[in-house]
Amino acid sequence: MTVSLDTLAEEFAEYRTHLLGVAYRLTSTLADAEDAVQEAWIRLSTVDRSEIGDLKAWLTTVVSRICLDRLRSAAVRRERYTGSWLPEPLVTPLSGAPSEDPLDTIVRDDGVRMAALVVLDKMTPEQRVAFVLHDAFDVPFNEIADTLGVSAATARQYASRGRKAAADANPPPRASLDEQRDVLERFIAALSSGDLAAVVELLHPDVALIGDADGKARTARNVIHGADKVARFLLGLMARYNLPPNVTIGEPVLVNGDLGIVLPDRPGDAEHLEMTRRVSSFAIRDGKVVGFYDVANPEKLTRITV
Repeated sequence: MTVSLDTLAEEFAEYRTHLLGVAYRLTSTLADAEDAVQEAWIRLSTVDRSEIGDLKAWLTTVVSRICLDRLRSAAVRRERYTGSWLPEPLVTPLSGAPSEDPLDTIVRDDGVRMAALVVLDKMTPEQRVAFVLHDAFDVPFNEIADTLGVSAATARQYASRGRKAAADANPPPRASLDEQRDVLERFIAALSSGDLAAVVELLHPDVALIGDADGKARTARNVIHGADKVARFLLGLMARYNLPPNVTIGEPVLVNGDLGIVLPDRPGDAEHLEMTRRVSSFAIRDGKVVGFYDVANPEKLTRITV
């Protein structure tokens, strides 16, 4: 029986948020994720629906194949990227009930927190696809093998290597928002005071600060490791940008489901640098900041309305 396009669209809409979540997990870029989902719809609209048994599985495979191609081409593009690369931040309001926006659903997933995506970005495309599809979405290895164009045993091996990479990196789990708010309020207060020892005390010994600007804005070009180095770098920025000693310098938001801040443009003067708009987010471990992610690349901030 032929399925009408309207009926097909209704079926597709049922899985759109799921597909967008899969695609963003695989690419770390919302534009690529949306393009992959749109392309999957186009492909679905040109096939015989009666030949598809499990539509969700079919669509997941199609989206994953598209994302695999994008990951392989992205690996080449990133070789020309200036400085560190971070995922495109998913910014949603801090207050209010979740809306029907698919992003509000996607960011609830622990696997899309910035710290987890940074680990995924270090995997090969094949490892990432196999690991995410199997461990996050319970896709069987025979279907993953079809996506990757390999045997089921090879797909299993890719997933195993991705799992080991994730375990070795040991990204911090998502802290509760109450804990995040408490740590960050004290951290910002310490920065505002200019007290180096107080800032260091709130940074985890393994803290890493990663900036992403692709040469289009000012941020840390290389990853900064260690509490003392990160503290001195941040206090230096407070002085160079002449940031005021209070917590109103930015708008609190959720960034990939965790507490973060949207910092607006700030004009410079004869003694201070101009600061361009950016999104800063954090990861917490043992009650201290262990990850600081500063996305200043304007191309990754176009969707943010705050």
